Amino acid sequence: MTDANYANVTANPVAEICALRKDVLCCGNVCELLGEHDAMNKKRLTAASYGHFSIDILNSSVAIILTLAATQFNLTIAQIGFGAMMYQMFAAMSQPLFGGLTDKLNGRWIGAVGVLWTALFYAAASFMTNYPLFITLLMIGGLGSGAFHAAGMVNASASGGNKAATATSYFFLGGQMGLAIGPILAGVVIGSIGLAGMPLMALLAVPAVAMMFLHMNDALPSAPKVVKGDSVATTPNRTHTATAILITAFVLFILLRSGTAQGYATLLPKYYESIGFSAAQFGLMLGLFNFAGAMGTLIGGYLGDRFNRRTIMIAASILSVPFAYAMLYVGGFAYIVTAILAGVLLSMPHSLLMVMSQDLAPNRRGLAGGLVLGFIFASGSFMAWLQSIAAEQVGLLTVLSVVAFFPLFAGLVGFALPSDRKPRAALVTATPAPSGASD
Repeated sequence: MTDANYANVTANPVAEICALRKDVLCCGNVCELLGEHDAMNKKRLTAASYGHFSIDILNSSVAIILTLAATQFNLTIAQIGFGAMMYQMFAAMSQPLFGGLTDKLNGRWIGAVGVLWTALFYAAASFMTNYPLFITLLMIGGLGSGAFHAAGMVNASASGGNKAATATSYFFLGGQMGLAIGPILAGVVIGSIGLAGMPLMALLAVPAVAMMFLHMNDALPSAPKVVKGDSVATTPNRTHTATAILITAFVLFILLRSGTAQGYATLLPKYYESIGFSAAQFGLMLGLFNFAGAMGTLIGGYLGDRFNRRTIMIAASILSVPFAYAMLYVGGFAYIVTAILAGVLLSMPHSLLMVMSQDLAPNRRGLAGGLVLGFIFASGSFMAWLQSIAAEQVGLLTVLSVVAFFPLFAGLVGFALPSDRKPRAALVTATPAPSGASD
C-alpha cells in the first residue's frame, strides 16, 4: 500500500484498522479480527463430538438400568427418580469447577480423563451386591461426566471458528446420538444378561478416550479479539434490574425446558414398562425420541448461525408442546411421528443456550458453559425427582401429561432473553489511490 492509500484513510481508528488490515471484519463500529478464528478444526470437533457420543451412551442408560434393577434392589418409582437425580447431580454440580479448570489448563486433557473416569466407575458398579454401593459408584462416576461436558463443550465451540453455534450443535448432536443409542443398547444388553453387561457397555468409551488424548491435548485458540469504536465505548452498562431480569429469564427457561426433557428421559422407561412394553421395546421407543433430539440440536445450531437465536428458542419451545403431550397417548406410526417432532423441537434450543452463555463471558468460556450446562442437568434431574414423587401419588401418566406443557411457559419466558440481532457486516476499505500510484 502506498503513502497515498494511508493519506486517504479516515482519522477514525476503527476505519484505519479496517482499511489497513485484510483480516478484519467490521460490523458497524466493531471490528473483529479474523484469521485463526474463521476455520473449523475438524479433528478437535470430531474428538469432542465422539467423546460426547460415548459418554452419553453410558449416561442415558442409567434410567434404564435403574428400571431393570428395580426388582433386584426392590426400588420404588421415587427411588428410581432419586437415583437418577443423584447421578446427574454429581455430574452437574461439578461442571462449573471443571469449567474453571478447563480455562486454566486451556482445554487440555480434562475431557479424555473424564470419559475414562466415568467408564471405570460405571463398570465397577455392576459388581456391587447392594443398592447403596451400586448408586454410590455410579454417582462418583458421574464426576467424570461433569469434567467431560465442561471441557468438551469449550473445545467444540472453539473448534468452530466463526461458526460457533454450528460446531456446538455438532457436539450436542454426538451427545444426543449417544442418548438415543444408550437406552436401546441397555434394553438389549442389560435386559438380556443383567448388570453384568455394564462393563461391556463401558468398553465402548475406550476409542473415544484415545481420540481425545490425540486431538484435544493442545491449547485452545484464544477468544477473538474485538476492537471497539467510540460509539460502542460510550454505550451505558446494563442496569442491575436488567441483569437480574436476564439471569431470572435464563434460569426459568432452563428449569422449565429441562423439567420436560429430563423428566421424560427418567420416567418414560418406567411408564412404558408399566403398560406392558418389554425392555427392548421401551428402550427403542426412548431411543427414537432421543435420536430426534439429536436432529433437533443440529437443526437449532444451523439456524442459530443464520437467524435470531431467541426467536428460534421461543418458537421451538412452544411448538413442542402438542407433540410432547400426544406421544403419551398414541401408538404405532402416530407415536413415531409425534415422538420425532417432540424430540426435534425440545432439543433445538440446547446448543443455542450454550453459545449464548459463552458469548456473555468470552474470556471464561469453560466456567460460563459449565455453569449453564451444569444447571441444565441439575435442574432437570431435580425436577424429574419431584415428578417421580408426584407420580406415586397421582400416577405416571398424569404427571407426564402436566410436564408436557412446561415448554409453553419456557417459550413465554424466552421473550426476556437477549436478542442477538446484529447489524449487517460492512467492510470498510481505504479510498482508492490516485491512478499514478503503484504498490
